Amino acid sequence: MSKLHLVFGGRVKDPRGLDFIDLNNLDLVGLFDSYAAAEEAWRGAAQRTVDDAEMKYVVVHLHRLLEPDTAALDSDG
Repeated sequence: MSKLHLVFGGRVKDPRGLDFIDLNNLDLVGLFDSYAAAEEAWRGAAQRTVDDAEMKYVVVHLHRLLEPDTAALDSDG
């Protein structure tokens, strides 16, 4: 199975948390087959909004959600 990663971002109530304000306006950056590619996309998106403290981008390890039993064995992000 591919190691799928989702990168998205949006406005958050508190930049220290993950409580996104408007789920209808999330910026879906994309799906990536490696953590390295997802991290590169995340860095680009986060850099574009670096001056906006209410914008936050994250990488979600979809493969860990799809196969939680193998997450502990996963060494590639």
